[in-house]
Amino acid sequence: MNEVKNTIQNGKTVLGIELGSTRIKAVLVGEDNTAIASGSHDWENSYVDNIWTYSIDEVWKGLQDSYQKMADDVKQQYGITLKKIGAIGFSAMMHGYMVFDKDEQLLVPFRTWRNNITEQASTELTKHFNYNIPQRWSIAHLYQAILNQEDHISNIQFQTTLAGYVHWKLTGKKVLGVGEASGVFPIDLDTKSYNKKMIDQFNKLIEPQNLPWKLEDILPEVLVAGENAGTLTEEGVKLLDVTGELEAGIPLCPPEGDAGTGMVATNSVAKRTGNVSAGTSAFAMVVMEKDLSKVHPEIDLVTTPSGNLVAMAHSNNCTSDLNAWVGLFEEFTQAIGFEVDKNKLFETLFEKALQGDADGGGLLSYGYLSGEHMTHFEEGRPLFTRSSESNFNLANFMRTHLYTSFGAMKIGMDILTKEEGVKLDEVLGHGGIFKTEGVAQSILAAAFNVPVSVMETAGEGGAWGIALLGSYMINKEENETLEDYLNGKVFAGEAVKTVSPDSKDVEGFEKFMERYKNGLAIERAAVDNLR
Repeated sequence: MNEVKNTIQNGKTVLGIELGSTRIKAVLVGEDNTAIASGSHDWENSYVDNIWTYSIDEVWKGLQDSYQKMADDVKQQYGITLKKIGAIGFSAMMHGYMVFDKDEQLLVPFRTWRNNITEQASTELTKHFNYNIPQRWSIAHLYQAILNQEDHISNIQFQTTLAGYVHWKLTGKKVLGVGEASGVFPIDLDTKSYNKKMIDQFNKLIEPQNLPWKLEDILPEVLVAGENAGTLTEEGVKLLDVTGELEAGIPLCPPEGDAGTGMVATNSVAKRTGNVSAGTSAFAMVVMEKDLSKVHPEIDLVTTPSGNLVAMAHSNNCTSDLNAWVGLFEEFTQAIGFEVDKNKLFETLFEKALQGDADGGGLLSYGYLSGEHMTHFEEGRPLFTRSSESNFNLANFMRTHLYTSFGAMKIGMDILTKEEGVKLDEVLGHGGIFKTEGVAQSILAAAFNVPVSVMETAGEGGAWGIALLGSYMINKEENETLEDYLNGKVFAGEAVKTVSPDSKDVEGFEKFMERYKNGLAIERAAVDNLR
């Protein structure tokens, strides 16, 4: 206890804050990189005028609340008012569209990664660059706004992401970590910055529009892990800590996206490693040894926070519909007079899934709360269906919803493993779906036919991951790589629980996926009929 107190009082801690899809979390770590305090704030996106968004007021309210709860945790545990911090890092859900005018005012409401409204731009840019540009990417949103001839385009002075926006307001620096930047515009792996050839191609493409800016003028500067990205200003303190107790001048590491922090939090930044982050969305990331043989619209090419190539199979939907069904069961238990702990309810239902038939008993579900680019759906329409011959029981119902949480992502992973021949010895999982020990691990192991491991620290998630990047920035030795720092000073001796694939479950998941792919026409008809 005294050692932790000294660490806090001497400003040797590192703070990481991540703005996720449903929660903003702040984690304070000590000199040994373990969490010593935390705070969180729940929030949800809104669907306004056919756009998934969060308001700017919600961003700052959530940041302030999560920070204050973390500071209160420090006060309660250690009796210390938090004033000094060694470093701070900010992370957030990647991609999306935030553009500002000369007065630093947001020109249009924040368009999140969840919006599947840029298909024309995505298709044209992918062809133009011969490089996959997913609908979620910031450059796709920008080009779609240009194609739509939206009024605000000529007034753009700066474009960034949510993490970049928060960092900018707290430091005055318009920068992004390379992992985050790789979801804005393609990265040159040699220069660790935006691909200059493609920048020139884009400028030439939009030349007929006679816009008063060039792309390189409005994008943030790109930094790699370990570089200093500015310091917390007096104005930044007021935005983050409403009590004003925190001191200015704290160094910040480059802001990163949730994909990069997920890689760090699972020690999956070295080549031939892979991880799966599963929450509102799901994405599998594999650090590559070489480029893919061709362009695949289902596979994003991004980078680690150090700038190494990563292939990502990303699905917009994962646990939202599953959580809604669990919420329905919770409502039922309350209706009959029983109060069941939410964690116990999840644990019970998840464990029941393991008792189901290997293929889910002939049931079928699509948890598409939002549009799903992997299977070409512009808007969401959750669907559960079954045949008259199906084995409809609770175990199969839950197993099917767990299967479908990974269904769209598996389509992308099959391209990597079956078409591109990418080999993986192990996948590391993190996210709320893995909290019930062994269940989601078993399902994912069956989906990918590879052992799936979960670390004890994986529950800390991306907020811990960005804190580790802040720690690396101020504590690394000369020429020490991020991989070496994580292996030697963070994950050495880390407890890991691994689940290997069961052959019957692997076969069952493949049968489920046959049903899943064949039933996509049903899902499309449901969307069309309910529009």
